[in-house]
Amino acid sequence: MSDNLGFSTRAITAGQGFDPTTGAVVPPVYLTSTFVQDGIGGFRGGYEYARGGNPTRDSLQDLLASLEGGSKAFSFASGLAAEDTLLRALLAPGDHVVMGNDVYGGTHRLVSRVFIPWGVSLSTVELSDIDQVRATIRPGVTKVLWIETPSNPLMKITDIAELAALGHDFGITVVVDNTFASPYLQQPLSLGADVVVHSTTKYLGGHSDVVGGAVIVKDDELAAKVGFLQFGVGAVSGPFDAWLTVRGIKTLAVRMDRHSSNAQAIAEALVGHPAINRVYYPGLADHPGHEIAARQMKSFGGMLSVSLAGGAVAARKFAESTELFQLAESLGGVESLIGYPSEMTHASVRGTVLEVPDDVVRLSVGIEDLADLEADVLGALARL
Repeated sequence: MSDNLGFSTRAITAGQGFDPTTGAVVPPVYLTSTFVQDGIGGFRGGYEYARGGNPTRDSLQDLLASLEGGSKAFSFASGLAAEDTLLRALLAPGDHVVMGNDVYGGTHRLVSRVFIPWGVSLSTVELSDIDQVRATIRPGVTKVLWIETPSNPLMKITDIAELAALGHDFGITVVVDNTFASPYLQQPLSLGADVVVHSTTKYLGGHSDVVGGAVIVKDDELAAKVGFLQFGVGAVSGPFDAWLTVRGIKTLAVRMDRHSSNAQAIAEALVGHPAINRVYYPGLADHPGHEIAARQMKSFGGMLSVSLAGGAVAARKFAESTELFQLAESLGGVESLIGYPSEMTHASVRGTVLEVPDDVVRLSVGIEDLADLEADVLGALARL
């Protein structure tokens, strides 16, 4: 499938050829653990055992590589499994990682609780300040610069091209977590990043019915390392999970357009509300990263956060008072969700420099009717 085709066309067709046996438009789910060989070592289509390869997983990987503009993609059982495998491929004891001071709590926990005991060191820094980043890099020791933009949950924006250039000056692999934006809104590899990671559970799957993760690379040598670990460690996505993710991706573009327009409208409606101290959304003109986001994103996405004027008490009550916005972890599904990061998604970073203020509430804005979503949010605020 030609990469010259438009995004939505590739989202529907890349890796998705019709079944040659029956002509089925939707490729089947290959629910098998092993494959018959034509003599010893005679693999049909290269398939031997499902940990090493499965046609359904391969179709998802081909699709992800096409949408992110990478040479190779790898699908995993979760976003953290994807991150863990990538970091194993890039790091050894004694190496150093630099990441933003507002990353997903699970990412920070993975490095601080798993890789630091293994001998890796970690520094967190304000990625919008390139001088801070440069001062934090340890030449010859820093091996990974980890970017998450927009960040979770304070919606910080990082200039991918600027930091990719800086990282490469020091021979560092630059990784971008593109989960919040999705490949429809942002293309980190085209901006100079070396690797993209996703929790495919979120916008790519899009329906809150599958857990998964992905790594997309553009370097063949790194692809070989990640591919070996995907097989050797084995945290692969199952075939039905891969099939569900492919199904979700086919509507990614139209969903992201609606997520973004709904979130933009709700963010604007909340600016100046007496119960709200601050709205964190890069689509607002006064957001400190607005100009960068406008330059490197197609639109501003479906995630926003707010800090409540009434502090933690008001924030908790707000999170528990909405109706259409359901109180739950995760994000990126068609349904709207609300969460209290300091005790939910980011509880693991309490007491660290990444601690999320206890007056912050995060909203994953779905694709429901905007008028209903606005009424739900404003009604909950009126009841505080």
